[in-house]
Amino acid sequence: MTNHDEAAAVRPLTLAWVSRHLEVGERIVRTDALHGGITAEMRRLTVGTRDGSTRDLVLRSFVDPFYVGHAEDWLNREADALALLTGAGVPAPGLVAVDPTAAHCEYPSLLMTHLAGRTVLDDEGLETRVPLLARQLVAIHAWRPAERPRDYVALTTADTVVTPKGADAAAWAAAIDVIRRPAPPYEGRFLHRDFQPGNVLFDVPPPRPAGARITGVVDWAATSWGPADLDVAHCSTNLALLHGPAWGLRFAEAYEEAGGVLAAAADERLYWRVRDGLACSEEVQLVAQPWRKAGRTELTTRAVEQRLDAYVTALMDALG
Repeated sequence: MTNHDEAAAVRPLTLAWVSRHLEVGERIVRTDALHGGITAEMRRLTVGTRDGSTRDLVLRSFVDPFYVGHAEDWLNREADALALLTGAGVPAPGLVAVDPTAAHCEYPSLLMTHLAGRTVLDDEGLETRVPLLARQLVAIHAWRPAERPRDYVALTTADTVVTPKGADAAAWAAAIDVIRRPAPPYEGRFLHRDFQPGNVLFDVPPPRPAGARITGVVDWAATSWGPADLDVAHCSTNLALLHGPAWGLRFAEAYEEAGGVLAAAADERLYWRVRDGLACSEEVQLVAQPWRKAGRTELTTRAVEQRLDAYVTALMDALG
């Protein structure tokens, strides 16, 4: 077995566990570190098959002590979600095996099939990708699984919001007051719960970004049952921080143009969008770091804070 780099090395117990889930005569011939994840180590495993060809798998392992305590819940939820997606027509990974308590591996791990494509976080071609993202999210929300995942969990409270330095204090105070209200009633949908450009894979044929297509949606650990508005709000916030507030406002329109249905009342839509934007205020540094590693070096923590302030202010102006 060869490693593309030292960080890609698979530990011995984990390697033995993975090998037990391969077909007879198959073996791992190469491992490569995958970058972009926040909570876990990700590796692509190239498997040599009996006929001399190869296929790829993906290994997710929780090695950071900060996250290991959550690993059992997250891995079980992701494994359950991947099983529920069988037959959904959504390009999600297939579950191969899971060891949520590290009974066999050095660390809690999940093994799944590999999807072709790559994340695309740059501005070029965004006007083509946003409608694709919207259509994909509509398809996810249309799925009615045999069992419902657990109900969504709110990611912030009015008391934990972190108002950025130099932010529009009046707009943020008004936004915080919005989420002090009880959540509006909603019709439940199957939610990805972290649907955003960093979790969507594209095939973008050069030099034609207009020919892009989605090849996969990954990271289903937070799958929940809740309002479509919540998934739309989350993707909107990420688009606003990656590409500017106008794109955050645009995504909800694209979702409806793709056939999605959002809350009818403006104040209800505002609630969900503001809730997600304010939730992001608590983890701006965590969100921005993988974007910089992916090449968006201009997205410093401060720059992302300024975009978040502009987005929250625009929400309050446009929908308040």
